[in-house]
Amino acid sequence: MPRGQYHVTSPRLHHSRYSLTDSSDASPEDEEADPPMRFTALQKLTTDMCKDEKTIKDLIIGRRVGFYKVRGEIGYGTFSRVKLGFHALTKDKVALKILDRTKLDIQAQRLLSREITSMESVQHPNVLRLYEVVETPSRLFLVLEYAGGGDLHNRICNEGKLSDNTSKVTFAQVLSAIKYLHNNGIIHRDLKAENVLFTSSGCVKVADFGFSTRVSNRNDALDTFCGSPPYAAPELFRDESYLGPPVDVWAMGVLLFFMVTGTMPFRADTMGKLRHCIIEGSYTIPPWVPGPCQRLIKGILKQAPSDRYAVDQMLGCDWLLHVEFPWSLVSQEPDNSMQSLLDSERELEDEEEQEEVRNALEELGFTQGHLRNNSLKDSRNPVTGVYRILLHQTQKRRGCDSLPVVRGMVRDPKREGLRAYRGLRHTSKFCVLS
Repeated sequence: MPRGQYHVTSPRLHHSRYSLTDSSDASPEDEEADPPMRFTALQKLTTDMCKDEKTIKDLIIGRRVGFYKVRGEIGYGTFSRVKLGFHALTKDKVALKILDRTKLDIQAQRLLSREITSMESVQHPNVLRLYEVVETPSRLFLVLEYAGGGDLHNRICNEGKLSDNTSKVTFAQVLSAIKYLHNNGIIHRDLKAENVLFTSSGCVKVADFGFSTRVSNRNDALDTFCGSPPYAAPELFRDESYLGPPVDVWAMGVLLFFMVTGTMPFRADTMGKLRHCIIEGSYTIPPWVPGPCQRLIKGILKQAPSDRYAVDQMLGCDWLLHVEFPWSLVSQEPDNSMQSLLDSERELEDEEEQEEVRNALEELGFTQGHLRNNSLKDSRNPVTGVYRILLHQTQKRRGCDSLPVVRGMVRDPKREGLRAYRGLRHTSKFCVLS
């Protein structure tokens, strides 16, 4: 059962958890005098979870978990299975990542804790969202945003390399996500095509934060080998400490090569040979790859971490100059009147969003008491799950998951590239901590 406490106020009734049973001292005559109560969607659901035989059976056999109906399997991982789910109140599709708690060793528990901590603290159009965490005695369920368009690896394996424009739009969104994560002290450490998902509208979602970690400073040294070997940076194979951001950058270079060629830059029959290829940096870019894209790949796949392009350099490169994001990329300057105006507009939009979400919660039957008694920052809380789903609904209606577009030719690439490099910063209302 979810942890949230649901109390429905009434002049005569006092309800216990998930129960609408009358526990007052009212007489039968008084009850008959009252008009019949009209249940809200929340009241009906919580009543069914306590009294309806079919609902209770579904909860027992695992066809329901908390407020979610569980359906067929849509994926799997090393320690988990992923099933499709539906929220019983909002009707939204979600992805349920299911982990068997009895089979998680200390290391796996530590990774899971990091994954939850990382995902709880981020909110960005190109990062998969965590709505809720549901716990049972034997299982843990991560309720995630559902991206129904498959992953990048399967798309390329089934359809071949991406076109130049599609590669730009896809890669720019991955860059946008990684820039946001790094700005918030999160290193992904497992960036690969299988973890780049698409929504049904084609929006990119970076997923799977199982190997992610937080750093207080970009120069903090890490020492754990993480991720998939074909995407691993040379320093990871040298068994030495490494910096987090350059490792993610290297993986993006491998990812870009895979997108534009349909093959991996480093291929070998054995792990030893693969290690040698990566450390030596031996790869060949096909000549038909556009020159600006070739230069970007070469700038990323540098053996020395300090020589690799920074994320801002990548966003400001010639190859991506034609890409327009649906949110601004401007510099942050203290006491800047334009920045103050943008901040004011963003605060106003955030207030409008919150008002929409509050109205939607009220329609479902959630009261101010529910919101006061349940911290919306606690993922292990069904009220938080409903709130985050409704908030995401509202943001999507306002263009949260809009795709970048590729515009026409740039008159002066050098000047525009310099301006882009100097002025890169996300100011979208969606790029804030939740």
